[in-house]
Amino acid sequence: TLVAAAAAHRPHASTVLVGSQPADVDLVLRGTSSLAGTVRAGRTGTPVPGATASLADTAGEIVAVGHTGDTGRYRLTDLAAGRYTLAVSAPCCDPAAVPVTVDEGSEATQDVELAVGGRLAGAARTVSGDPVPDARITVLDAAGNVTAAAITGPDGTYAFENLGAGEYTVIASGYPPVA
Repeated sequence: TLVAAAAAHRPHASTVLVGSQPADVDLVLRGTSSLAGTVRAGRTGTPVPGATASLADTAGEIVAVGHTGDTGRYRLTDLAAGRYTLAVSAPCCDPAAVPVTVDEGSEATQDVELAVGGRLAGAARTVSGDPVPDARITVLDAAGNVTAAAITGPDGTYAFENLGAGEYTVIASGYPPVA
């Protein structure tokens, strides 16, 4: 078995039959590729640190996973040439998926912009202004579908992150419901 390896190339193994004469063997080493880019928050354009970048092949198998650094940059290495889907997610934003093509022996670049939702926060209080702990807060979208739900803290506060733009109805219950 003859094994050939070189930096920035995929190793290759071949079975070679050697007799009494020298054997000439030609090998083709395929170059490895990489994918890099920056993940930014859509509304502000600021880099998103700690985002997860996952690369899936056409069969849906995850072939590489990486995370963005403080500058929002990610880099996935040792990739075979081909077409992929890059999925990026972060706690602050809605996930995004984009198609990418990686050429053999090169570094492809794919920047990703994640949509940032709004924040809805408040406090449940009695008529006299006292906080209402353990109240259930439900958020309904314009069609009346439940979008989010939470339980208030000891100080009656609640918060919902990453809501899409639009009109919502907030309902507090656990005591006489108020909409």
